[in-house]
Amino acid sequence: MTPTKEPFRELMALQDRMNRLFTGNFGREGTEQDLEAATWAPPVDIYETKDDIVVNVEVPGIAKDLISVEVKDDVLAIRGERPFEKGMTKEQYHRMERAYGKFRRSFILGTPVQIDGVRAAYKDGVLEITLPKVEAVKPRKIEISE
Repeated sequence: MTPTKEPFRELMALQDRMNRLFTGNFGREGTEQDLEAATWAPPVDIYETKDDIVVNVEVPGIAKDLISVEVKDDVLAIRGERPFEKGMTKEQYHRMERAYGKFRRSFILGTPVQIDGVRAAYKDGVLEITLPKVEAVKPRKIEISE
């Protein structure tokens, strides 16, 4: 996929936020309370290989015990929180560009996955979630006989 052209970056970001609002928070995977509790959304890359769906979530500076990953039915839900620095308040900051507070992202997978084989690893501020596909949906090369 090619990078988004600069003039459309804000429009694409707005569309992504609207899609998350309507598909990720009000359907079967979330409630209005979840939306109100979430104050920011970390950037996510999702790609597919022959065997897996891989989700990379940028969550630098967040302890892994403050992050939750859950797969239920056909939905991947990621929740967490980046707390303010100890002893600091909003009023003490001169500039605040990083997001703080709770976050929530959820995605309809659309492909059956082996829930018992889901793995999550956290390294260098990136949470990588690997969701192995069910054998029945993996592509299979069919040999042609004579």
